[in-house]
Amino acid sequence: MARRHWPAWRAVLPRVAWLALLALLPWWLGLPLLLALAAVVTLLQYRLAREHAALIRRALRWGLPGVLFALQRALGGDAFAWGAALLGALTGYTLLAGLEAWLDRELRRAPAAPSAEWPELAMAPIGPPAEIIELQPPAWQTATNALVDPLGGHVLYREGAYRFEIGERIDGVDALAAFSPGGRWFAARLHNDRGVLLWDRQRERQHRLRGWQLGGWYREQPWLLRRDDDMPLALSAVLGEDDMDEM
Repeated sequence: MARRHWPAWRAVLPRVAWLALLALLPWWLGLPLLLALAAVVTLLQYRLAREHAALIRRALRWGLPGVLFALQRALGGDAFAWGAALLGALTGYTLLAGLEAWLDRELRRAPAAPSAEWPELAMAPIGPPAEIIELQPPAWQTATNALVDPLGGHVLYREGAYRFEIGERIDGVDALAAFSPGGRWFAARLHNDRGVLLWDRQRERQHRLRGWQLGGWYREQPWLLRRDDDMPLALSAVLGEDDMDEM
């Protein structure tokens, strides 16, 4: 029986060791360390891998009690010190809950389904018709030479900008671009891999989507995702629009 519970203890031991380390360190060393971790997970949330972001968030949750214990020890360990530590715990975990709610804001943006009475639910069909969506991966091209435009002509990349023969100019993107299968959409990555630019050539509309990457094409429409292991979303879902036609 002890062997079965060992993996669970092995997962808890590093967290307890981290808590004990911050409890032994002076609070003026542990607190800046926690603030630095909070800044990293906030500013680099779209650049961090999911497991790394989860590790930092666990470090914040388990490290805060250690810093508070070090604080009350520095204050003398009396009733006033414990009161200051408890007040710090209330403030710290309130701020931490707000930070985690802000980091998880994308998960709560999906609209809730409207409620219905039970007779309507009983008469309704069971689920929507199934549809298998297979995305066509984007064919990224490095714009070292002129790119062939599927709608005719060529595209040149000069001085950090794409120039189309029809006169369109797109700035602020890297030399890596892709066209949709039919040529309606033009995609390019933003500088420093901060997101993707999408140009709807039919509607003459550009979308600069920071923190997103192009996952593929479906019915001549772009689908996007945050990270490689996320579920792709249609552009209409990302923009919050429901009137975009699919061609």
